[in-house]
Amino acid sequence: MDAWGLTDPGNVRQQNQDAFRIVKLNDTAMLCVVCDGMGGAKSGNVASKLASEVFCEEVKRSFSLEMTPQEAERVLRSAVTLSNISVYEHAQLSEEYSGMGTTLVAALIYEKATIIVNIGDSRAYHINADGVRCITVDHSVVELMVQRGELTREQAKTHPSKNLITRAVGTASQVYADVFYVKTEKDDCLLLCTDGLSNEMADQEILFEVAHGTHKDDCCQRLLQIAKERGAPDNVTSILIAL
Repeated sequence: MDAWGLTDPGNVRQQNQDAFRIVKLNDTAMLCVVCDGMGGAKSGNVASKLASEVFCEEVKRSFSLEMTPQEAERVLRSAVTLSNISVYEHAQLSEEYSGMGTTLVAALIYEKATIIVNIGDSRAYHINADGVRCITVDHSVVELMVQRGELTREQAKTHPSKNLITRAVGTASQVYADVFYVKTEKDDCLLLCTDGLSNEMADQEILFEVAHGTHKDDCCQRLLQIAKERGAPDNVTSILIAL
């Protein structure tokens, strides 16, 4: 199991408010997390960095290989809770940090399970011989509109409210994460990314780059290059995990 990550401010924004972490828990277990911060000029990057660090440290402290998948899920949910409290309380320290928050999508992979946890509109994709599947469901205004039949997927991509999310880490005293169990096999891949990438590429394009690229270790760089060629108005972050 290998993982590679990359983050870039994109073509327009001066500051990068994304963050990612790859943590090898031991020889057979890995934790990866991607966060997309939001808030003022100085607070979005604080939120994403703080949330990703607290989340990973709590999982490292509490996780063990002997855990059942359900016990591992409880560890992930506890780590989300601590991350949320940390960002929320930090936001109360000064006006500068007021209202800051972040998305969070993470993958825990070990011998007993592959578990995805998600808050916000950063995404996790599962890529294998059958194709590509977006595991997560965006917590966003446009996703709600799509589910209600008010927008098509294509219309959602250009809707004025496409950046409005309905759930985030740190914007309220409590937050609920979605958790997904993914059946994975050897040679499958997982891709975690912020909307700076998913807004610029269709799922089938992501599949092509991951499945047919010459080397997995430069896949994130190729995805970034495509996003930049298409304007990259937002920060772009991705982690590719090869199982």
